[in-house]
Parts: sequence; C-alpha cells; structure tokens
Amino acid sequence: MIGENKPDVCVFGLGYIGLPTAAVIASSGCPVTGIDITQSVVDTINRGEIHIEEVDLDGLVRSAVQRGTLKASTQVQPADVFVIAVPTPFAKDGNHTPDTSYVMNAATEVAGVLKAGDTIILESTCPVGTTVAMRDLIAGLRPDLVMPGLGERPDVSIAYCPERVLPGKILEELIRNDRSIGGITPRCARKALAFYKRFVRGECVTTDAASAEMTKLVENAFRDTNIAFANELSMIADAQGLDVWEVIRLANRHPRVNILQPGPGVGGHCIAVDPWFIVHGAPEQAKMIRQAREVNDAKMHHVLAKAKALIEDNPGAQIGCLGLAFKANIDDFRESPARYVAASLAREFGERVSVVEPYAADLPMEFDGSGARLVDIDTALETCGVLIVLVDHDVFKVIPHEERSAAVVYDTRGIWPDAQTKHAVPGLRLAS
Repeated sequence: MIGENKPDVCVFGLGYIGLPTAAVIASSGCPVTGIDITQSVVDTINRGEIHIEEVDLDGLVRSAVQRGTLKASTQVQPADVFVIAVPTPFAKDGNHTPDTSYVMNAATEVAGVLKAGDTIILESTCPVGTTVAMRDLIAGLRPDLVMPGLGERPDVSIAYCPERVLPGKILEELIRNDRSIGGITPRCARKALAFYKRFVRGECVTTDAASAEMTKLVENAFRDTNIAFANELSMIADAQGLDVWEVIRLANRHPRVNILQPGPGVGGHCIAVDPWFIVHGAPEQAKMIRQAREVNDAKMHHVLAKAKALIEDNPGAQIGCLGLAFKANIDDFRESPARYVAASLAREFGERVSVVEPYAADLPMEFDGSGARLVDIDTALETCGVLIVLVDHDVFKVIPHEERSAAVVYDTRGIWPDAQTKHAVPGLRLAS
C-alpha cells in the first residue's frame, strides 16, 4: 500500500520529461529511482549531473542526489508508484504508425515487481487505448493480481496523466500547469490524483483514461493546425511576392485574429508526432489534422528549395546555417526541420556549409562526411556570404544590422525585421 507519508517512486525513462519529473518528485521528499536503459545516463545522474539541457535542472538533480532522494539504475526496483515516461516514436513502416513497444517493455518490467496496493501511471504520449492495452498486458503477466476494470476488488491502480510542458520551462510547468488524470476506473484516478497533488500546484482534473489520452493528442494537434495556417500563408506569400511578416502583423491588429509566426516547419517529439496518432486511430475522419501535418512537413521542403535557389544565385559564397534545434534556446534536435534543412544543404554543398548551433558540441551524425563544420556565430558572420536563419535563438536575434549587412540573408523566422524583401528570389527576406 502507498505509504501515508512518502511513497517510493520508480520513474521509467530519464530523458527530457522523465528526468525533470523524477527530480521534481524527489524534491517533494519522495524516494525516487529513475530507470534508464543507457548506462552512461544512469552514471551521469548518480554523480549528480545531467545529460540534457534544461533551465535549473542541474541544481535540482544535484540537490536530490546529495539528499539521497534520487538515484538512477538500469534495473527496475520495487516501488509504491511507477511512472512510465518512455518514448513513443513511429514504427519503421513509413506510415506514421505509433510504436508503443517502449511502453509495453516498461510495463513488463513493472509486472515483475508489482504488488498489491501499487499504482502505475503512464505519462508517455500514446494513441487512445494504450493505457488499457498496458493493463491487459500486465494482467496476463500477473494473474495473481486483480487489475482495475477486470474485477470488483482490484489490487492495483492504473492511470494516464500526460505532461504539459514547454522546453526551457519544464520544471516550472511540471509544478504549475493543470493536469488531466485519466483512470481506468474512478478509483484509479483518485489514487493518481492523490499522488500528483504532492508536487503539482496546478489543478488536477480527473477523467477516464481514453479521454486523457485523446486530450493530450488534441492539444498538440490544435497547435500543429494553427502553425500550419501560418506556414501555408508564408508559402502563399512567397508565390505572390509578399512579405508574410508584414501581412501577419497587420492581420493580427484585428481584435479576434492571432496568427502565429511561420518557420521552416514543425519539430520536436510532440507537435510533429502526436497528430499522426489521431490520424492513425481515425484515418477517415481526421482530414484537417492530416492536412495540417502535411502542410508543416511540406514547409521543410519549401524552405530547402528556397535556400538552394538563393545559394545557386550566389555561387562560391560560404553558407551559414543558423540553428539546428526544433525551437529557440534549447538543445533538443528531435524531429527538427532546421536540422533537416541544414543536413540536406551540407550533403549537397559540402565544405561551403558552416553550421552555428550554440547548444551543440558536435554536429549530428547525418553531417558526417559532408565536409560541413560547426562554428560559432562570429566566425559565420565573418566568413559566410549567405546566412540562412533556421532557429530564432536569442544569440541570433541580437546581431546588429551592420554585422550581417554584407551577407545575403534568408530569414525563415523573421528575427531581423530591418532586412528588406527583394523579389529576385520571390519571398526571400534578404539583407539590404
């Protein structure tokens, strides 16, 4: 049974969500064991260090490790509460099929140490029905325990509770944001609610597991659809020789219009992935959600084509690609359109390409053999005649006009409003 004071907690997955979650839980005083399959990650955390970039996470982890409330292991440990925060990528079938094998592998490990009174909470973003499928898997592995929804007196509780956090503000938002807690039964939801109230200050709203699963997917599909409108508008503006930034600025003066800013696509493991889980579950009905995903993916190829045209118009010029992360001021490159565009240009233009990414120590593996190099921003400004802005890192925003006036600029993020639009290459924002 969960201890009345401080339950033992086991967190599966020590990545961008799992590690901050484990650290926040540990800071509330609960003993936490974080589980990860990578030994180097485990060793790093047990030294009180971190392997990812996140504001204030280093101090929180170091403090929890020193107090003895946080440790890491590659082996599952018995606990009162199990939190599963492992990846849910696409299957390798080319059809955007969700791969829940990491979730099911973690559930299998939990089943081996599960006891009556324990609570299992799935936090990974999943297709609708995954929590019940996980319950059924555990039921088959542990017939000695009654699972929720399969008997009148269940021995364990199982719930789904996704995070709602923004990279760069994860610790703050893990604590302050509202949470949707979906139980397989109402009792499961109440058990999970009692756990989250130990460290969440936002409102925790209980529902059923399937509704909580869909809620998480809908939140990111909504954001994806809004971004798709901006990205499609930017491609229309290119075709018509318009400055999309000016059009959006003026349109947003309408009291009920709030168009987002376009970019080179959409990245990250949430917005670029989760809408496909809805499409997979309802392919005939999810027409607009599918279209939004296709628009945002197409924007990457649109940007790549525009960048190539600009480079070909400036033969011999060195090329500076500014940014690889999927959003500003973080070190997360998952599903990043900036990474895709820069790597594609590196493969084609080789040693002419320099990449500036202040949050990377080395270029990702797809740059190997291309001849492209990682440089700092000052080197790029001094040596590159073509600058392609792919990420709106703060360090790029503050570059004054005189330091980039000699270069031709393709600004996919609209960070340099003093640049003038020329129409020799339609729609490109070029330095004057």
